[in-house]
Amino acid sequence: MSVGFRRAAPSDFPEVRRITRDAYLRAGHFAADHPYMSVLEDVEHRAEHAQVWVAEAAGRVVAAVTLTFAGQPYSEIAADGELEFRMLAVDPAHQGGGVGRAVVGGIVEHARELPGIGAISITSATFMERAHGLYQSLGFRRAPKRDWYVPGEDVLLWVFRLEL
Repeated sequence: MSVGFRRAAPSDFPEVRRITRDAYLRAGHFAADHPYMSVLEDVEHRAEHAQVWVAEAAGRVVAAVTLTFAGQPYSEIAADGELEFRMLAVDPAHQGGGVGRAVVGGIVEHARELPGIGAISITSATFMERAHGLYQSLGFRRAPKRDWYVPGEDVLLWVFRLEL
């Protein structure tokens, strides 16, 4: 499947919201009423304070991801010189066909074109094992010294990093 990668337009936001919600709920990461779901669904806020990108296949949006940089509102872990990506979601109807791999590949290509960016970082919950396998297969390495806990919760988040 040929997958294109581009910045999301406002007309993409409803589909980004649906894909993100469906992917997180289908994976069982959060219940529909979990407070983080409202963060995931607020695509307009993300687009205002970070970069929302989409993957397209056969003219349809099939995945979405948020890109951010050190010091920006959506950055959790990015150090200077790093691109951080968050909230990667593949439409459940298209999972398992290489779309996630294509999105991360698109992020890597994009990051290599950005002046001053020498690495990519990502936070992933310890239970997101499929994502960990994908990141590691693409050269990301765990950065355990940067792992952190969700504030106020006993949820450990792992950090993965790719040197460009």
